[in-house]
Amino acid sequence: MNIALAQLNYHIGNFEHNTKKIIDSIEQAKAKGADLVVFAELAVCGYPARDFLEFDEFIQLCETAALEIASKCHGIACIIGLPVKNDILAGKDLYNAAYFIEDGHIKNIVKKALLPTYDVFDEYRYFEPANHFECIRFKGQKIALTICEDLWNINNNPLYASSPMDELIRQKPDLMINIAASPFSYCHDEERVVVLSDNAKKYKLPLLYVNQVGAQTEIIFDGGSMVFDKKGQLVDEMPYFKEELRLYELENGHFKNHSPIEHVAAPDIEQIHDALVLGIKDYFEKSGFSKAVLGLSGGIDSAIVCALACRALGSENVMAVLMPSKYSSDHSIDDALALVKNIGCKQEIIPIAAAADAFDQMMAPAFQGLPFNLTEENIQARCRGIIVMAMSNKFGYILLNTSNKSECAVGYGTLYGDMCGAIGVIGDVYKIQVYELAHYINKDGIVIPENSIVKPPSAELRPGQKDSDSLPDYDILDKILFQYIELKQSSAAIIAQGYDEALVRRILKMVNNAEFKRYQTPPILRVSPKAFGMGRRMPIVGKYLS
Repeated sequence: MNIALAQLNYHIGNFEHNTKKIIDSIEQAKAKGADLVVFAELAVCGYPARDFLEFDEFIQLCETAALEIASKCHGIACIIGLPVKNDILAGKDLYNAAYFIEDGHIKNIVKKALLPTYDVFDEYRYFEPANHFECIRFKGQKIALTICEDLWNINNNPLYASSPMDELIRQKPDLMINIAASPFSYCHDEERVVVLSDNAKKYKLPLLYVNQVGAQTEIIFDGGSMVFDKKGQLVDEMPYFKEELRLYELENGHFKNHSPIEHVAAPDIEQIHDALVLGIKDYFEKSGFSKAVLGLSGGIDSAIVCALACRALGSENVMAVLMPSKYSSDHSIDDALALVKNIGCKQEIIPIAAAADAFDQMMAPAFQGLPFNLTEENIQARCRGIIVMAMSNKFGYILLNTSNKSECAVGYGTLYGDMCGAIGVIGDVYKIQVYELAHYINKDGIVIPENSIVKPPSAELRPGQKDSDSLPDYDILDKILFQYIELKQSSAAIIAQGYDEALVRRILKMVNNAEFKRYQTPPILRVSPKAFGMGRRMPIVGKYLS
């Protein structure tokens, strides 16, 4: 049997786009000699469709698209993922399902059983879990088809006495196929390889796994579709962050012309870079936008975002706005202009001193007798927010937010000022990782000016200000934040690792107190196992301090 895996970039709710892409791939696979071509989980509608799934018309459009795809599927079979209605009155209205299509007809419907509800997943909100499992018969062989978590959860869901594969293996299948929508995080590729390999070894069957690629707002899919032999040995791995269609010839349980290979993971920072570029690119293309604007301070955060945006959108489509205040140092402007020269984006210099002074004068009667403090600093940040939003409105640019994860975590940012934007580019990247990104971007030559990398970080909102005036050193801060956010460790557990007790409690309190700010920030491109946003849901007014 010749099986093609189609690793594609889908667009949620864009049925014309998704259907054409699937049909084109069916034709390509057929031309390559494929008997079967396999597409990803919920490929027809895109993943995650969220509350679109509650609209009857949306589900009908899925079915209409699937029938159109079936009408073009002759001389080849295909597997496509889509939501299907639950005709039984009990339970949820839908199943997360897959159609097996042959000779223009839907021959089998496979439904997902293990519905993830952790981190960014919320499938049980929409779908009923399957309780019946049956292999697909095709070309004299039996295919055990599973959907994402049904194979991922090799240790079984506690709700079930056995996993779907434990049921399917009793029917003596000849091979396993798993279709997935598995989001990217910088440590997830190694986990996937281990889990999939363990399944192939456990069930002693060849395994073909197809993942989708592309960004859906904050969630990024990295592809990396894979094929394993019955010993659990990896025999092929498709590219990451790119679309691809590959053909595999399976004969007597073996993949012809493929020998075992080693999974070689790209360095974390390279994966993060590629994911962020794809995240920006897809956010703009899928939203119908093409041009970006951001505030460029001369610091490392905005420099990184500007460089990534230029790689994603083209330098000609990026506008950097320099907004010096009376406290800005000369090198801030120089460093920002050096970056602009290096990457070739557009730039405007709009000083904010006059605007900030006007606000100070306007507020003077109300603030009479009170000292300069955070209030006046925030006015400067909000002046900048007004300017970049004005540029956005006037010229049709989309504003990129430049806050990093360390700042987002502890609330080191100004609402309606430097925290505004349409998409948070590095909001899931700790400050220490930002420096690593700078070095990665500079690996083939200077892009990020050296002074932006080596100078002490500062918001320059008062004379001589440095981030270290308000925050612990980032090498300490980020380690404590990682323990609390990614690893969900308590204060006691973190203190037990040797960190200063007062410092740990102060940092964790800052994280919890800043929750109200994070609720009002843009969606953040997810690159870690635990990003701010839909994958980390905390109460704003909660009293608990771990």
